Amino acid sequence: MAIDAHQHFWDPARADYPWMDASELAPIRRAFGPTDLAPLLTANGIDASIVVQCRSALAETEEFLRIAQATPSVVGVVGWADLTDAALGDTLDRLRTLPGGAKLVGIRHQVHDEADPDWLLRADVRRGLAAVFARDLAYDFLVRTRELPAAIATAKAFPQARFVLDHAAKPPIADGGSIEWSDRIAALAACGNVWCKISGLATEAKWTDWDAERLFPFVQHVANCFGEDRLIFGSDWPVCLLAGSYGEIKGALEACLAKLGASVREKAFGVNAKRAYRLAT
Repeated sequence: MAIDAHQHFWDPARADYPWMDASELAPIRRAFGPTDLAPLLTANGIDASIVVQCRSALAETEEFLRIAQATPSVVGVVGWADLTDAALGDTLDRLRTLPGGAKLVGIRHQVHDEADPDWLLRADVRRGLAAVFARDLAYDFLVRTRELPAAIATAKAFPQARFVLDHAAKPPIADGGSIEWSDRIAALAACGNVWCKISGLATEAKWTDWDAERLFPFVQHVANCFGEDRLIFGSDWPVCLLAGSYGEIKGALEACLAKLGASVREKAFGVNAKRAYRLAT
């Protein structure tokens, strides 16, 4: 089964997405739902997907679970819940009783938008993460280079937990990369409980001037660090549309992974996602 482990649904007419206010994001400031994604999955040979949170609202998580219940191709939901809430455990238990609740596979927070680069190290956040892991859920790191030290410390603090790094921590591709990003990625990968999504890379490059060749050094670095058993493909659709079509994004990442070996490509397009998120399918 080929899995797209990172895609989104949203409707700006029905909810507020503060990160979407920037003028350059106007092309994606419209509704995107399962009926928009379905033909793209079919056309690109993808069997299933995992929908990932877009805003800090329980209502969105509940909506995604309902969508997952009604959409067989959505095999997992990485939702949002307040990690600082002392009653988080009760909230997670309630979410699992809802229609689609069995497809809740992980929790994510937009850590790179927090003013404090050490937000993940707060005692209340750590308490929340413990509640997440007690329910055998994964946690997605949405961080940039600035927050990677806190992510490393967090992965070390919960050695039995499962973490997934979104978008390879958004490397500064448009600027040619950085030693700081490279070194911190290596340190995070040394924690054996972290998987890395090869997703969102084209939008970290110059949107009108990128190709697989320019993305490859970054894919190669995370592959060298994480190994073939901890790389996961994600389209980051529809954010990816800022830089290219679903097919262009998938094709470029597939080309990068294929250069690293057939088994690398095969595992990144399904097997590793199933293990990281313990998917039932």
